[in-house]
Amino acid sequence: MATKSSVTVVAEVESCCSSVLAAPLDNAEAAQLAAGFTALADPVRLRVLSILAAAPAGEVCVCDFVVPLGKSQPTVSHHLKILSEAGLVHGDRRGKWVWYSIDRQRLAALRAAIDA
Repeated sequence: MATKSSVTVVAEVESCCSSVLAAPLDNAEAAQLAAGFTALADPVRLRVLSILAAAPAGEVCVCDFVVPLGKSQPTVSHHLKILSEAGLVHGDRRGKWVWYSIDRQRLAALRAAIDA
C-alpha cells in the first residue's frame, strides 16, 4: 500500500484549509474542528494515536491495544470509536478483529487549522 509522506499531506491540507486564526469559522467548520480536538483531549486516545503512528505496518489490531494501554477491551473499543467518529482513525474488519490506522490527512487538517 502506497502512503503519502506527512510533508506532502500537510502541504495538501495547507493549500485547501485556512487557519482558524485567518478568518471567522462558520458553524459547520467549527463543529468539525471541535469534534477532532475533543477526540484528542484524552490521554488514552493520544496514546492510541502514538501507538498507531509507531506501528511499522501503519495499522494495529484492536486486540493489541489492551496490554500497552492497561485498559479492558471494551474501554479500548470505546476510545477507538470516538477517534473513528472524529475521522482520526479508520477500522478495517478482518474476521472477528478490527485493524486500525491513522487518517493522517485529518490530523494534518487539525494541525493546519491551528497554525498561525
